[in-house]
Amino acid sequence: MNKEAELTVAPEVLAELPLDGMVVTGDALYTQRNLCEQIIAQGGDYLFIVKLNQPTLYQEIVLVFDDPPQGEVFSFAQQQDRHGDRHELRRLWASGALMGYSQWPGMQQVCKVERQVERKGKRKADVRYAVTSLGSKADAGRLLRLIRGHWSIENQLHWVRDVTLGEDASQIRKSSAPEVMAAIRNVVLALLRRGGAKNIAAALRQNGWQRNGTATLAALLSGPFG
Repeated sequence: MNKEAELTVAPEVLAELPLDGMVVTGDALYTQRNLCEQIIAQGGDYLFIVKLNQPTLYQEIVLVFDDPPQGEVFSFAQQQDRHGDRHELRRLWASGALMGYSQWPGMQQVCKVERQVERKGKRKADVRYAVTSLGSKADAGRLLRLIRGHWSIENQLHWVRDVTLGEDASQIRKSSAPEVMAAIRNVVLALLRRGGAKNIAAALRQNGWQRNGTATLAALLSGPFG
């Protein structure tokens, strides 16, 4: 399913979910007024990444952190991880300075998230911004854990679908074909993970080298849960 279709379906999916006491996280695609209003109305909270698809909100948040109000003290948290030769440092600053000023529905806090990744002597860094309906009781540590959990979902599903399985580069756009291909990609991912695959790209290469595709499929289908 392409991103535009996902956005159309999202309100219907949320309407079927018990959101009371839950936190809905999402990337910038879902940072929409109607979705935020719906989540609040259903008793839930949201935490969404903000990019230039919402230019006014984005500029308001950037200004808070680049030129904070006098006396503003940010809530702060950081996490460090190491996976083999990959080192990651995540920092989050949170502020309630826009509450009562911004017109964004349900806004309680805004966040600046910095992620640094170092591997084999090379360092990459990126900065993202976020908006949430969670109030001051959700400190920076909790907000960082929620964002990290969302990134984990992106890495395990969306990034693998978009990049490893080539969804972003797909030229299939007519009729229901994109949805059919998305469903096939999800099945492939489910089968590979069911078979114990940790690295999807490596698993695709390994299975691509097999001459007997039927035997490979049968092995996956009769995996640990078969």
